[in-house]
Amino acid sequence: MQLALILAEELTSTDAKVINLFFALVAGTALIAALKMVTTDNVVHAALYLLVVLAAVAAVYVILGAEFVAATQVMVYLGAVMVLLLFGVMLTRAKIGSETDLNHDQRWIGGLVATSLFAVMAYSLWEGFGSDKLPANLAPQPTAAVSDEIFSTYIIPFEALSVLLLAALIGAVVVARRD
Repeated sequence: MQLALILAEELTSTDAKVINLFFALVAGTALIAALKMVTTDNVVHAALYLLVVLAAVAAVYVILGAEFVAATQVMVYLGAVMVLLLFGVMLTRAKIGSETDLNHDQRWIGGLVATSLFAVMAYSLWEGFGSDKLPANLAPQPTAAVSDEIFSTYIIPFEALSVLLLAALIGAVVVARRD
């Protein structure tokens, strides 16, 4: 039975437990990879941990029954953005091993800012959606409807993003060639 059909129909207790368990595993993997990504001293390892986080986000989309968004996540973020990031790392001649001179004494400011942003976002979400419930009979959106919306209403931002990514790649090449 497809996951989207399970989500569209009423869930039995066993189905809900399996989905919740799978979500907990994916969320735990994403959380651990995100923490490793920001704490590692190796730039290439940080990029690979980012790859794991983005793959976990795609898995969450599959759990939610949004297969089109999951496929887009895999193609755009896991494919294009990670290739762009790895080209940027390679072209700027970043050291492959650990770099010890990246740490400084102002880590607590970053932690304070991150905690403050989390508190503001959590409060905003709680105030905006605290007691709302999702409808029980949500049906997945057809891929044609999603693609029609992207490529008609949002075509200008979509193309602007592709030009921005191309400019970032060209900028990385120019910075690398100046040395």
